[in-house]
Amino acid sequence: MTRKSHVFTSESVSEGHPDKVCDRISDAVLDAFLTEDPHARVACETFATTDRVVIGGEVRGPASVIERVEDIARECVKDIGYEQKGFHWANMKVDNYLHAQSADIAQGVDAGEDKDEGAGDQGIMFGYATIETDALMPAPIQYSHAILRRLAEVRKNGTESWMGPDSKSQLSVRYENDLPVEVTSLVLSTQHLDETMSPADVRDAVEPHIRDVLPDGWLTDNTVWHVNPTGKFVIGGPDGDAGLTGRKIIVDTYGGAAPHGGGAFSGKDPTKVDRSAAYAARYLAKNIVAAGLAKRCTLQLSYAIGVARPLSILVDTHRTGEVDEGAIEKAVFDVMDLTPRGIREHLGLNKPIYQRTAAYGHFGRVPTEDGGFSWERTDLVDTLRKAL
Repeated sequence: MTRKSHVFTSESVSEGHPDKVCDRISDAVLDAFLTEDPHARVACETFATTDRVVIGGEVRGPASVIERVEDIARECVKDIGYEQKGFHWANMKVDNYLHAQSADIAQGVDAGEDKDEGAGDQGIMFGYATIETDALMPAPIQYSHAILRRLAEVRKNGTESWMGPDSKSQLSVRYENDLPVEVTSLVLSTQHLDETMSPADVRDAVEPHIRDVLPDGWLTDNTVWHVNPTGKFVIGGPDGDAGLTGRKIIVDTYGGAAPHGGGAFSGKDPTKVDRSAAYAARYLAKNIVAAGLAKRCTLQLSYAIGVARPLSILVDTHRTGEVDEGAIEKAVFDVMDLTPRGIREHLGLNKPIYQRTAAYGHFGRVPTEDGGFSWERTDLVDTLRKAL
């Protein structure tokens, strides 16, 4: 049984975190391929360490993009803001090991004349939604992201020019009757370019921005603050710690408030159900909650490589449902084609919309006119209601 009163904690990391630098480069490479060829196949991995970025993986698309990979990586690092001694966009070494996609994988995924396109891999994917925030996301991860987005804004616009790109936030949120009411502790570690700054100096600078982001009343006299608890954070990014694509999958999704199938998103084109089906699962769970069918919803999909239709679907409304879960499962199959091609067409995923997902979460974002974050739309609400 779910505890109605409890404390739950989630963390986020900024765009300058070493792993997020790698996610950004991998997704920028993917966007470059999709710009040239909407049907390109990409599985791009990035590794970053002191003064070096290594890019590898399997692709099928225009060779001209492969030739531009080094420039793409440098532009990403420049936009993030790294111009420090051990990691500088202009001086770092970039190694490009992208190569052609495996023919064995391609034959299971490509659609023949008499069959549907198969899934790009086996696996399980989860989607989740909850009424506790306007974005229908868990509060701890949603506001951990919001803090770091705000700090990135004030760093880049010069308001807080002392800040470096690397930072992490963590919120412990107290719930009463299943709803968030208070931050019991807040952890923030942010890189500072001014070596003379103390943790108290950093807190004085960031606290107004944090208070501006969090809901009124959530920060109280009882909230415990830990700002730069190690005392100093000057060396940041891949110079301080190595980074790798796909190592922040809980940060990317629900902050641990919901299950995760294990597959990372960044650098993968939407034929890979690790990405596209996870987006579809969030889309469906969010629409189920937005339709008033439940206050919370976890939705699982499963796939086999080379097989088009999902092997299973499970809906769990955590005893908050207004409708039988089996009926919702049937309705989901009726209202959306959950084959890889069906997902891509329904959500418009064959577009260069992925670089923007690489930091501050793939979910809980605002859909954009160019098709970005299309899985956050709630345009299935009426259709779902009619199907039940």
